Amino acid sequence: MKKHKLLRRNNFTLIEMAVVIVIIALLASIVTPMYFHHIKRAKSSTAKAQIQLLEQAIFDFRLDTGKLPEQSAGLDTLFKNVSGIEKWDGPYLRQGLPKDPWGNKYEYKCPGEHGEFDIICYGADGQPGGTGDNADIGNWLEEDGK
Repeated sequence: MKKHKLLRRNNFTLIEMAVVIVIIALLASIVTPMYFHHIKRAKSSTAKAQIQLLEQAIFDFRLDTGKLPEQSAGLDTLFKNVSGIEKWDGPYLRQGLPKDPWGNKYEYKCPGEHGEFDIICYGADGQPGGTGDNADIGNWLEEDGK
């Protein structure tokens, strides 16, 4: 009887390795832009959600004190009684004043340009105005469905 040796291949050829690298590069070039697009959208959604929470905290503050926080005291009034208000029954935010998803402070204006008060996130650049990631996000309704 003849013993047949099974041929075992332990190594990849250079062509096989090149094909795998090309496939990985192709997948990365497709997936990466989609990933960053979702990250950008998630940051805007997070800012909108945080603005809604801040807005609700301001309404709670007004119910207790009968007035809106003063612009000079800002949103800090929601977390600590910085103005010594007698009817203050906070904190109105559980974990302190959040920063926007880009690490900047939210802007508070009272009276606001769009309503009784404005809460504004200036986007990625932290500056008023802009488009895309740099667009302002606020607690007012956008006109023309923007």
